[in-house]
Amino acid sequence: MSTRPWTGPEWDDPALTDLALRLREAHRLVAPLPQATRRRLIRHLLAITDLAKRDPELAARRLETFLADFRGTPHGG
Repeated sequence: MSTRPWTGPEWDDPALTDLALRLREAHRLVAPLPQATRRRLIRHLLAITDLAKRDPELAARRLETFLADFRGTPHGG
């Protein structure tokens, strides 16, 4: 039996892919912060990640709000 290397998911959902990439970027943004701040923000990101399993649209909106607050930029909603 031959095993082919994993090349990614068998499905293609651009919205989920975008959400995953934005979550990854958010984690990169908080990584260099002081430990106490980083822990709090990572907990928030993990909650958004968990929500994405059940309601990706709501998770995307919450991530947008998180990023806008993080960057100090105005956001809608």
